[in-house]
Amino acid sequence: MSRIAKDPVVIPDSVTVTSEGNTIKFKGPKGDLSLDVHESVGFSIEDSSIQITWKSKEEAAMAGTMRSLVNNYVLGVSEGYSKTITLNGVGYRAKVEGKKIVLTLGFSHPVEYTLPENIEAKSENQTEFSLSSNNKQILGQACAEIRAFRPPEPYKGKGVFVDGEHVVRKERKKAAAVG
Repeated sequence: MSRIAKDPVVIPDSVTVTSEGNTIKFKGPKGDLSLDVHESVGFSIEDSSIQITWKSKEEAAMAGTMRSLVNNYVLGVSEGYSKTITLNGVGYRAKVEGKKIVLTLGFSHPVEYTLPENIEAKSENQTEFSLSSNNKQILGQACAEIRAFRPPEPYKGKGVFVDGEHVVRKERKKAAAVG
């Protein structure tokens, strides 16, 4: 049985929540989002909170998932989400050009990544930039796609690191002693 689904989602004063059938619409200072709630789960909007309801044990897992999604959407439209991407390696550079990020990652050509429409990029310096959005899922997917160009490797510590990611360094392989 889901324990997380039992807690109501508190709605801040800056967020307005409306519902149409199985769709919940969120409106706040960081933008608008809408969520289609799974048909096996119910919800009720009371005062300044949203309560998720379910009937059977099988629906409890989906209720926990829906409660987490509702909470992510409320936090997204009220505060927003942000992730920092750091490039570590000789010659690794990033340049933010509007909705496009040009990455120099040691390939023979620069890699261009076009951002999804809900995401904004801001460059701190040549090796570090941050992405921000009101949708946690789209932001995480964009970070994963950028990281996939050069995942961190454990021998030299080079690669694309998301939010201070730590990779355990390995010792290089030693040649066998002859003798």
